[in-house]
Amino acid sequence: MTKEKNKKEDNKKENTEVDEKKESPVKKEKREIPELKPGMTIRIYQKIKELNIKGEEKERVQYFEGMIIAKKHGKEAGGTITVRKISHGVGVEKIFPLNLPTIEKIEILKKAQVRRAKLYYLKRGHKKKLK
Repeated sequence: MTKEKNKKEDNKKENTEVDEKKESPVKKEKREIPELKPGMTIRIYQKIKELNIKGEEKERVQYFEGMIIAKKHGKEAGGTITVRKISHGVGVEKIFPLNLPTIEKIEILKKAQVRRAKLYYLKRGHKKKLK
């Protein structure tokens, strides 16, 4: 009886040691997501993979700077923000999932006072500046 108990305890110890070893390299660093609200002007840095002329894969960081016009689903797994900017006289919108692994960091540049949760009126050529 005692031999069987000792064997079971040894097996349990080995299993826990193996589990601890498996968990440690798998740990992922959680990126800190700042408190984002519509009306904020932000800069989102994103990693982009490209193929050069020789066919080698290169990775670079590109940023997209614009105003948040919508935020959906908060900080949960499927949460997104819609960012809009004017580039060469043309409005450009991009939807970023907040938990996208290619996003390196998010910088807040300005905060404007707004009274709406969705700023879709900016699409229709709103001329006034936001305070």
